[in-house]
Amino acid sequence: MTMVGIDPSTQSERDNYKLLIGSIIPRPIAFVSTLSTEGVLNAAPFSYFTIVTADPPMVAVSVQRKQGVRKDTSRNAVETGAFVVHISDESYIDQINQSAAALPPEESEVTLTGLTPVASRHIAVPGIAEASIRMECVLEQVIPLGGTPDAPAADLLIGRVVYFHIDDNLVDNGRIDAQQLKPVSRLAGNSYAKLGELFEIDRPV
Repeated sequence: MTMVGIDPSTQSERDNYKLLIGSIIPRPIAFVSTLSTEGVLNAAPFSYFTIVTADPPMVAVSVQRKQGVRKDTSRNAVETGAFVVHISDESYIDQINQSAAALPPEESEVTLTGLTPVASRHIAVPGIAEASIRMECVLEQVIPLGGTPDAPAADLLIGRVVYFHIDDNLVDNGRIDAQQLKPVSRLAGNSYAKLGELFEIDRPV
């Protein structure tokens, strides 16, 4: 195997971006709803998304800024202290993709895509009824990262899950049936992936 060495400091942000999104695959997609202080329900997909800890349950979503300016999702989450994370699946991936359109803050992606708002149990931010799994989150911490001190490149939103909503058809003895969930993951460019073939490997004792 012959390796190509690349120093990220010698190339552009876009070139580093292409290497990252083409290498770190597949990436789960968090479909995040937030509520503005004016009452507008915002929703957008983010594939920089992962688990932080289970004690208590926390998830992290990295929301990129545009020229140092926070996107609606980050601004709303910081101002209201809450957001809802939905797991993206095959049943509504087209609407999720449509929600990535650049709308002004006063317009709702939920309205644009025809998705159905549903009240949350513990937070003011509504969820999306079409999702088979949604997690009500309170903002545990926001960490500006990258860029410069005056214009960070991203906001890392860490949310503490205060309530799970899960389609009962997905739950088997406390575990999620991945094949029933039919999650969709992000690759590079316009490419996505379905679950694909499953296999198991025993962990060492």
